[in-house]
Amino acid sequence: MSSLALGVSRATRERLFYTGFAWAVLLTVVVGFSRSFFLRPFFPDWPRPAEPVFILHGLVFTSWCVLLLAQVSLVRAARTDVHRQLGVLAVVIAPAIVVLGVTGALIAAHRPTGFVGIPVPARQFLVIPLLDMTLFATFIALALARRRDPQVHKRWMVLATVNLLTAAIARWPGVLQIGNPLVYFALTDLYIVALAVFDLRSRGRLHPVTLAGGLTIIASQPLRLALSGTPAWMEFATWATSWVA
Repeated sequence: MSSLALGVSRATRERLFYTGFAWAVLLTVVVGFSRSFFLRPFFPDWPRPAEPVFILHGLVFTSWCVLLLAQVSLVRAARTDVHRQLGVLAVVIAPAIVVLGVTGALIAAHRPTGFVGIPVPARQFLVIPLLDMTLFATFIALALARRRDPQVHKRWMVLATVNLLTAAIARWPGVLQIGNPLVYFALTDLYIVALAVFDLRSRGRLHPVTLAGGLTIIASQPLRLALSGTPAWMEFATWATSWVA
């Protein structure tokens, strides 16, 4: 009986953690893009992209965050049947995020004014969103491939989403003024730390996906900064942005 009660307790804690994590992700995005997207009418003078593709991008990415919250909530409510049915949406939304993310990044990098609110030269900064999309697509592919293993599947899905949060975090009130991308990355990494702490407390060790995926995200961050100023990257960025000319 005590063993059964312990199992139920662990399952409950896990469901509470992932539900809270999904709410934190959604709140992070809403706060970060409140002035430029969610509450645009209240901040008419706030800088924002003029191209319609960015409105579509915002809607699609928001739908992804809502889907993540819905999915973990369904698991918490023991409605795994609906969870599996709703999972089909991920197969539609995830590729749309990648296509819109890459398209938006190339459009912004091709603008004479560059990325809105980003003082870094546009083609140099392009490495950030393109690697975001690369990691997101890779992690989602791994999550879908292991969808029958809940512990693996959910961690790849969560880490794929965390990888995209830096753009929202950098736009938190007061954070963008810091002007240091390492700070934005460090704040993003706190979500990975939260997952790692959960693993250690619930399993006594890091799950292999948490370790591999988390380290991949963290290692990619300084790598992006180092790559961004190289002649090879600038040549690639020039070629890539020529497609949206």
